Amino acid sequence: MLDTVIRVERLGKKYILGQKQEGGYTSLRDVITNRSKALLNPSQFKFKSRSYKDEYWALKDLSFEIKQGDKVGIIGHNGAGKSTLLKVLSRITEPTKGRINIEGRIASLLEVGTGFHPELTGRENIYLNGAILGMGKAEIQRKFDEIVAFAEVEKFLDTPVKRYSSGMYVRLAFAVAVHLEPEILVVDEVLAVGDAQFQKKCLNKMSEIGKQGRTILFVSHNMSAIRSLCTVGLVLSKGSLKYIGEINEVTDRYLADIERFNFNNTAVETKSFRLQEVKIYTPNSPVIKTFDPVNIKLRFSGKEDVVEPDVYISICSLDGQRIVGLNFRDFQEIPLLAAEKVAEISFSIDSLPLLPGQYQLEVQLKDLQKSKYELVDRTFSFEIVETPVYGGRHLDKNWFGHIGLKVNSSMQIIS
Repeated sequence: MLDTVIRVERLGKKYILGQKQEGGYTSLRDVITNRSKALLNPSQFKFKSRSYKDEYWALKDLSFEIKQGDKVGIIGHNGAGKSTLLKVLSRITEPTKGRINIEGRIASLLEVGTGFHPELTGRENIYLNGAILGMGKAEIQRKFDEIVAFAEVEKFLDTPVKRYSSGMYVRLAFAVAVHLEPEILVVDEVLAVGDAQFQKKCLNKMSEIGKQGRTILFVSHNMSAIRSLCTVGLVLSKGSLKYIGEINEVTDRYLADIERFNFNNTAVETKSFRLQEVKIYTPNSPVIKTFDPVNIKLRFSGKEDVVEPDVYISICSLDGQRIVGLNFRDFQEIPLLAAEKVAEISFSIDSLPLLPGQYQLEVQLKDLQKSKYELVDRTFSFEIVETPVYGGRHLDKNWFGHIGLKVNSSMQIIS
C-alpha cells in the first residue's frame, strides 16, 4: 500500500465577511503604512465587534487521505472551496479548525506571481523560490537552464518580474514549481492564463511528473484535462466533501449530478430579447462523445413584438475561435413573436464531429427588421469526453484541431 502523504482531519476554514482576511501577503511597507495611518487617524482603525451572522465557512469538516503518487483532480462549482483548500494545504492561510499532516516538500502555483517578489528579476526569483523549497544553490543551478528553456523567458530573465505580463509570470512560476522537484505539486486554475499551446505543455509536464511517482493536486474546470491527468477525483460542494474516488467514476457522477448540459433558468437578457433556457441533449446525457447525435434547444421571448426573429448559434473553442455557426433561417423561418410570448427552437445535429475537449456555445438573437444581431452576454460550456475516434487503439490525448472525420483507410505493399 502506498504511504499517506496528506492526511486531513475535520478541517474547517472560517472567514468574517466584510473584514480583511488573514492569509494574504503583507509586506514591511504595508505594515509601516498602516501603522502610520493609525497614528494619524485612530478612529479608522478601531476593531468592530464581529457577529456570527457575518461568518462564512469556506471549508466545513473535511476529512480525507491522499497517497503518495496520487494525481488528484479537485472539482466543484465556483465557491465550492477548491482554492481555499489548496491555500490551506499550501500553508498560505491557516485553518480555523482541524488537523493537516503533510509528508514531503510541497510547491504551489495558486495565483499569478505566487511566491515571487515583484522587485526581483526572473533570475533572482528562481533562486529565491529554490531556497524557499529548501534547495541549495548548486541544486538550483543544475535545474536553471531547464527552467528558463521551459518558461521561454530568456530575453527577460534579468528584468524585474513586476514588468512581466500575466502569461510570462505564469510560465516562469510553473517552470520553477515543476523543475525544482517537490514531492507534492499543487496547481490551481491559474494555467488558464497561459495560451493553449503552453497549457498543453504544462499538462504534459504534469503527466510526466505523475509518472515519476510524485503527488499532484490539480484544480480545473476542464474535465478533459482532469480525466487525462488525474487518477483520483475529489468533489467539493459549498465547502464540504461530497465524494472522493476513481477519477472516471467521480467525474461521471459529478456531471450527472449537476446536469452539466442543461442550462435551466438561464434568464439572460439582451436589449430586445430574454433568453430563458438553453439545453443540449444527447443519447448519453450528460456525457457527449465524438460523433454523438446532439439536439440543442433554446427558449426565448421578445421584450416587444419581434416581426422577423432569428437565432444564430456558434460553437467555439475555449480561446474564442469559431468552429461552426448555424443560422436558424437557413433551415426555416420563425413567425412573428408577440411581446412576452415564448418561442422554443431546436437544432438537431445527426453526428457532432468535435474531437474531445472543452467547447463553448455562443447565442445571438435578432429582429431582422430592426437591429443587428444581439450577442447574449454569456457562453455555455460543454465538453466532448475522451472517445476512441479512430478505432480501437489507445486514446490520443494530443488531438490536432477540433474536427474528427469518419474515415475508411487502406494500405497495400506495391513493391
